[in-house]
Amino acid sequence: MTIVTRNRLHQSVIAPESLAQKRLADERMQDVKLLLQNLAHSEEATIKLIIDCLYDIGSVNLINQKLRSRILNRTVKSIARMSKPVFRIFAWHWFQKNCPQLIADWLKIKVAFEDPTELPQEIAVAASEVKPYSQLEVDKMSREIKTLRQQVRWLAGVSVAALSALGVTVTILNRTPEAPLQSTQQIQSILHH
Repeated sequence: MTIVTRNRLHQSVIAPESLAQKRLADERMQDVKLLLQNLAHSEEATIKLIIDCLYDIGSVNLINQKLRSRILNRTVKSIARMSKPVFRIFAWHWFQKNCPQLIADWLKIKVAFEDPTELPQEIAVAASEVKPYSQLEVDKMSREIKTLRQQVRWLAGVSVAALSALGVTVTILNRTPEAPLQSTQQIQSILHH
């Protein structure tokens, strides 16, 4: 025979009203998600303008933070301006796929009226014995890090030069679209004479 205390029994049984309220809340949050998806589709132009504004601000801040060289900074900013339409496409697809659910989850937390700082947080900590590196290992890792940093700088420089050359080539070809046609016509006229 098992004796069950009143508190344990009370905690394991969920009242039918609570289940009904939870089910209703889940259905209403699903409605909120669908409404947000509908809003995203009907306000596509507005959302894309918001994405453009965020891209303008974010790309400049990221480039300023990561690149200190003025010449490199300006070059990468011009490349970032050219890549904006591609970013807009990917950002729009990501927004459609993720944002209605993210916004619905955030709103659900807000209407729960619970302070997130008061919720218990469980953190799993695994402790292991730390063995210090020998001086030889530290020197080897330091050399590897320096070599990798040099390679990253070199690759960044080559990438910027290649992208700059591509940008200049595209710009030149776009400015003088008649030049290749004129050259072809001149060659044809010489051949016919």
